[in-house]
Amino acid sequence: MIVEQVWTGNAYRNFNYLIACPETGDALAIDPLDYGKCLAAAEKHGWTITQILNTHEHGDHTGGNKGMVEATGATIIAHANAKNRIPNMSRGVGAGDVIKVGKTVDLECLDTPGHTMSHICLLSKTDQPALFSGDTLFNAGAGNCHHGGHPSELYNTFHEQLEKLPDDTLIYPGHDYLINNLNFTMDREPDNKAAQQMLSRFENQDPNDALVTTLAQERQVNTFFRLDSPSLIGRLHEEFPEIGDSPDARTVFLKLRELRNSW
Repeated sequence: MIVEQVWTGNAYRNFNYLIACPETGDALAIDPLDYGKCLAAAEKHGWTITQILNTHEHGDHTGGNKGMVEATGATIIAHANAKNRIPNMSRGVGAGDVIKVGKTVDLECLDTPGHTMSHICLLSKTDQPALFSGDTLFNAGAGNCHHGGHPSELYNTFHEQLEKLPDDTLIYPGHDYLINNLNFTMDREPDNKAAQQMLSRFENQDPNDALVTTLAQERQVNTFFRLDSPSLIGRLHEEFPEIGDSPDARTVFLKLRELRNSW
């Protein structure tokens, strides 16, 4: 499996992705909003884009579908429940379904509600797994739930699915929010040395060559995985004394999401 991360450079800081089979040159485009850049990347490598995968129905992830289909004839794949919100879907998928790219690439669909209720992530079946996480999981952060999502469902997705993935899983999110998210971590957990080191090292990174974190790193720097951190809970209690001294993980997650909404 070959992964090409495509930085759009737009105001929303979108990442698009191409996943290619090294044997056949067939490629899957994930959320190809900037279809022109995706097409240029495919041409550079000699790949043929045959499929489009939309992680969810929001326009900054589906807005390039029409241009990509016109240029390549690629078929559109998305969550089965998004069929009335994503035009010209060819295939609706759900938990456990597999998307094949060429002869060598198998990608498992995870049903990951929260950001929207029709969101999927893709997990590669490779020696080192990779998660294409759309707007569910960001580097050092989690998706919002403003437009058709639910914070409790996002917690369930983190708790029941993401937390159980292997530490060496590579994380490929739908946006570059790394620095802002790390600053939120430092605001919530000022003694987090791993987050401070990552912030210092990558605060001026080139998004065209962005850091790809592992889940092990996310467990160190992402507040939404650090729900039992004493300093984080202590700071949270100062703002929400009603949660008590020993809040459960769901309460911590929901309060963090609430704070992040206006941070």
